[in-house]
Amino acid sequence: MLKVKKTFLISSSILAGFILLVVVWYTVEVIQARLQTPAMIENLLKSDKIQLHMKDFHNGSIDMLLAVEDPRFYEHNGMDLSTPGAGLTTITQGMVKYLYFERFKPGIAKLKQTLIAIFALNAMVPKETQLLIFVNTVYLGHYNGEAVRGFSQAAKIYFDKPFADLTEEEYLSLVAMIIAPNSFNVKKQPQANAVRVQRIKRLLGGEYTPKGLMDLYYDK
Repeated sequence: MLKVKKTFLISSSILAGFILLVVVWYTVEVIQARLQTPAMIENLLKSDKIQLHMKDFHNGSIDMLLAVEDPRFYEHNGMDLSTPGAGLTTITQGMVKYLYFERFKPGIAKLKQTLIAIFALNAMVPKETQLLIFVNTVYLGHYNGEAVRGFSQAAKIYFDKPFADLTEEEYLSLVAMIIAPNSFNVKKQPQANAVRVQRIKRLLGGEYTPKGLMDLYYDK
């Protein structure tokens, strides 16, 4: 009995030590993220990566984007695990992956991503600025061996026209790609892209209501 109790105490101590180490480690990670955030965001906003501004989006196009990608974007603290159809990654978390990670590996990195989203990026950067960065840097597939980032570049690559000249259908085809940029690539997988666009239209028209958090493809 004493041996079992001793083993339990040792195991508990090891577990407590591990948890403490994780807490300390991620506290340091968040502090470092907060320290680098102001200069990083300032430099990014001054760079040539910012091709579009919010005034370039018209006719409710931002509302369409948010309805698909992050319905509670303006309400949540960087994380949202309650909105049907929202999935596990908010726009804020997506920006954390792009801004703070050289290489993102699913798993424990999700915890770091979420903590930075809540306590660094969302806490220090206005929502409008987050959204501005997102529309200019979101990954929209590969074309001819090069990563396509942002709606401006995607409009030129996939439709050979400026973003301002996109039709609503073309715009939605780019929105449709965000969840899986290569699987729904408008050039490489036009049929799959077209099907997703039609499902998005049903969502936007109120004809379909997501049935749960992970109902991302708007299946019946």
